[in-house]
Amino acid sequence: MFEKLENTISEISKITISEERKKVLQPLVEYIKLKKENSEAIQLNFICTHNSRRSHLAQVWAQTMAHYFNIPNVQCYSGGTETTAMFPKVLDTLALQGFDCIKLTDTSNPIYELKYDLNEAPIICFSKVFDDAFNPSQNFAAILTCNSADEACPYIAGAELRIPVKYEDPKAFDGTELMDEKYLERSREIASEMFFSFSLVVSR
Repeated sequence: MFEKLENTISEISKITISEERKKVLQPLVEYIKLKKENSEAIQLNFICTHNSRRSHLAQVWAQTMAHYFNIPNVQCYSGGTETTAMFPKVLDTLALQGFDCIKLTDTSNPIYELKYDLNEAPIICFSKVFDDAFNPSQNFAAILTCNSADEACPYIAGAELRIPVKYEDPKAFDGTELMDEKYLERSREIASEMFFSFSLVVSR
């Protein structure tokens, strides 16, 4: 794993998770743990409305923490109730934290490749609907990262479990002097909760 990213994770590991958030994360922990014990593929699809900010941050950090804790057979995805584009500030924030981010296509909805380790497959990120062919169609957990996606998706075909793990949208600070700070704050929050979740899987 890249040294800068390891340093970021070391800092993130010190963030305290509230008891309330631990309860929110518990179904995710139990799902991953059960799949691991049964040697089954662990497929996690993080879903928000536009698949532009929170769902991508969750996808990237969950995949990274699975590698960090050496939990095999984990594949993380993201999607939305509609397609837009991955917001550039998300890429800037993840790059600042130590990821190697490469833009693969120069289109209105670019495809990005994010690497956390030279010897591991990259994470592919682009905006898509949650049931896009790129994502799993069965045997996965759907993790809802925003209220509107939770409300707009009363039923997600193929999902074994539906888990609301909601985050505030940093979009509210776009174009303000707090923008950089709030995107980094949200990324650190999501990273700390993914660290916590995957750490419990290996500690039991």
